[in-house]
Amino acid sequence: MADQDQNPVFAIQRMYLKDLSLEIPNAPQIFLETQQPAVEISLEVNSESVAEGIFEVAVTVTISTKVGEKVAFLVEVKQAGIFELRNIPEEQMEMVINVVCPNIIYPYLRSNAADVIQRSGFPPIHLAEINFESLYQQRRQEAAEAGEGDGSPSGIIVPGARH
Repeated sequence: MADQDQNPVFAIQRMYLKDLSLEIPNAPQIFLETQQPAVEISLEVNSESVAEGIFEVAVTVTISTKVGEKVAFLVEVKQAGIFELRNIPEEQMEMVINVVCPNIIYPYLRSNAADVIQRSGFPPIHLAEINFESLYQQRRQEAAEAGEGDGSPSGIIVPGARH
């Protein structure tokens, strides 16, 4: 029985839409524009410990579109999950929080973003798949090259993370 208490635990407790913001500052005139809007997308991953062995991981995507100098729409979607993470070796914990958890959360975020954009009267924007492991490794490398400690991306990938 004592051995079972030391087994690694990874369990999804809940997935939820934490925040959703939509702005169409130039409506209704923007709907009369005929040229394709320029699209800019940014992504952020954050995490925090909410109880012993329980972590919230959130992925935030901001989508900004412009037609010329006019903003067509601005959408921010923050999708989060609560995960039970126990007895996971410390050297693997960063990878689980920055790669495994976002990979689970991201499909929900993609769906919510496409849905809200389409419901706002614009054609949906289907976000591309993201390789969170590649992104994590790239940010680790950037942190190491910048001379930030041991190359651990804790302050870059998950700013404000509290493990």
